[in-house]
Amino acid sequence: MKIFRIPSVLLIFLLLAHIVPAATTVPTDVQQPGTQPGEIGNLETPDKCDNCHGGYSPSTEPAHNWRGSMMANAGRDPIFWATLAVAEQDFDGAGDLCIRCHSTAGWLAGRSTPTDGSGLRAGDADGVECDFCHKMTDPDNSEHTGIQSPPFIANDGGNPATGYYGSGMASIWGGNQKLGPYSDATAKHQFLKSKFHRSVDFCGTCHDVSNPVVGDLAHNNGTHETADPVISSGIPGAPVTVKAAFNNFPYQYGIVERTFSEYKSSGLVRTRVRDYLTLPADLQGGAIRDAYNYAVVAGTGGDYEDGTPRYFSCQSCHLRPVTGQGCNKNPAIRKDLPLHDMTGGNYWMPDAIQYLDGKGLLRLGGAMSAVQKAAINDGKVRAMAQLSSAVSLSVNGNVLKIINQTGHKLISGYPEGRRMWLNIKWYDTNSNLLREDGAYGPLYDENSQPVTVINPADGIPVQVSSILDLSGPNVRIYEAHYGMTREWANQLLSLGYSSGLPLSYDRYTGATALTLGQLAAQGPDTEHETFHFVLNNKVIKDNRIPPYRMSYDDARVRNALPVPATQYGNPAAGGFYNYWDEIPLNPPAGADSAYIDMLYQPTSWEYIQFLYLANNRGNAFLANEGVNMLDAWLNTGMAAPYIMASAGWVNTSACAYPPVRIAGTTPVYYPALQSAYDSASGGDTIQSHDIVFNGDLFIDLDKTIVLENGYNCDYATGNGVTSIIGNIIVSAGKTTILSGILNIM
Repeated sequence: MKIFRIPSVLLIFLLLAHIVPAATTVPTDVQQPGTQPGEIGNLETPDKCDNCHGGYSPSTEPAHNWRGSMMANAGRDPIFWATLAVAEQDFDGAGDLCIRCHSTAGWLAGRSTPTDGSGLRAGDADGVECDFCHKMTDPDNSEHTGIQSPPFIANDGGNPATGYYGSGMASIWGGNQKLGPYSDATAKHQFLKSKFHRSVDFCGTCHDVSNPVVGDLAHNNGTHETADPVISSGIPGAPVTVKAAFNNFPYQYGIVERTFSEYKSSGLVRTRVRDYLTLPADLQGGAIRDAYNYAVVAGTGGDYEDGTPRYFSCQSCHLRPVTGQGCNKNPAIRKDLPLHDMTGGNYWMPDAIQYLDGKGLLRLGGAMSAVQKAAINDGKVRAMAQLSSAVSLSVNGNVLKIINQTGHKLISGYPEGRRMWLNIKWYDTNSNLLREDGAYGPLYDENSQPVTVINPADGIPVQVSSILDLSGPNVRIYEAHYGMTREWANQLLSLGYSSGLPLSYDRYTGATALTLGQLAAQGPDTEHETFHFVLNNKVIKDNRIPPYRMSYDDARVRNALPVPATQYGNPAAGGFYNYWDEIPLNPPAGADSAYIDMLYQPTSWEYIQFLYLANNRGNAFLANEGVNMLDAWLNTGMAAPYIMASAGWVNTSACAYPPVRIAGTTPVYYPALQSAYDSASGGDTIQSHDIVFNGDLFIDLDKTIVLENGYNCDYATGNGVTSIIGNIIVSAGKTTILSGILNIM
């Protein structure tokens, strides 16, 4: 058995590392426009908001749903703290960039210094707080004017001005009023109607993330090769007025996250919800269908209840409209109340947070209440449902089609450690497993020895799990990998960085795979993948599936193109990317059927390993965050993958029949499950030789149907797989079964 330990070369580097305390003054290289620390002093705590906006309807109220979101727990998030530890090592003062969004109240109050987060208070743990959002104004000053003092103006200064939307460059209202989308609220507090709160630019404030350090100092400004020129100083410590963050739109430099830009480059940004039926048929499902179904309840055809046009927007999916009351003072019931769940796809982090809280190891926000735990557990359930609505799979012969049913790339958000991949199990006619593509499980090295690491919880070696083969010919992993160029490595050496800085680690042994000095010594145009997000200046790979009609031109300007840009239809200027991926399947000899699962993992072993090893423990406040993150990952299931969608394949080369039939004295065959169901009578049995019923099944008839699958081509015998859904008794109303899985909520 191979036990993973800190390698001797790394240990020497750690012992010799120059220990630098966190910055007490934010470097100009990190500073950005927008309202600055100390300029706002009237932010109220979420607990005060809960007095009216919580405790009355967990399914619709703002408080419970917000508390279950990762936005409310951004300050507790151990990935944030473990990443912050490495970021502070890599560039002293960089932590201010992270804290700006992960603890909005703490940052605005001036507690982001020291930049390692040690100045934050217990009350700063609630991440993106109520008052931060409900005091945000459009930085272009087109409506309400927030506090922005020169030179920290978060717009381009034009007439009219265009705002800077990204990296937490918020413009905050200085008055006591709360800002929101309604003009007829009956609140006990002062309020102002804000059109900005229904704008997608509002969400862009935090969901495009750009690195001002690399954006100003790196030779390529951290952009794609096709990017427009960036105005920058290239000089460490130069005045902010000449820095990239003050002279360019956030999307122009320092690529970290481009979720907002991915959406802004898509066709959905111009598609009204009421025009849902004009979308391609394969897009009329998943999250897009959900957004439509929730919106039409208001009775305005998909628009807001007050008649304002509603587009497929960030808010349509992540603050979807529900019917309910906004507070516990018995106000009018609204049919377009934004559900403050703001759900993403991180179903695992609630487990990690509660595990560390139980051990007293949360860096911030420990001793969580029962109310908080109930909320975050509900948030976990919502996250899994959100993932299930993000993608659909269909099989046509030996071609698998994957549809992105979101408004951004599939997947999106913070790229480090996140991945989505296909797991395909191939079987012969006797149900023997022939091959598994994209297998995930206990990891073995090239010598078939278990890869283990010492469990911080008990000191006992434990075998880690990961994707077993990361580069096989039949493996399809959707992800974004960032890295450094050789030119930037040489720049960093000239700035005093150690040539021994490990850039990456062997995932089996933990040995340093490449150092900064080794990268610098390689040939021109060399680049290397790393998890040093504060220092990364290049997107090396991005094969995530684009959203509907993502414009090449818009994505190029916003540094949101796939990498390489020739993927997904390879559009030229003026063209649009495919919102799907088609994969030729490669059945092994003798294959008769296959299970196909799309898996998602929020945090991989490879990223956890990096956070554990890269922390040199030189900062006393953050010294244990890599160890704590490893502890949480190992002891909460290793962020086990979630099945987003499933499909099935059968060898139809010898099949004379369509894939679905209604059994009986005279069987009737159908090309799809939906048409069979629509034609069935109560008590009928629908059979399929697919192992998984594909597609979406809408059930709107009051009848009992039995579904059975796994039959051979002539339906003579099954393979032992009986009903995958069971008896279904449908009462009045409509139920949707996605890919053969019935979720009863």
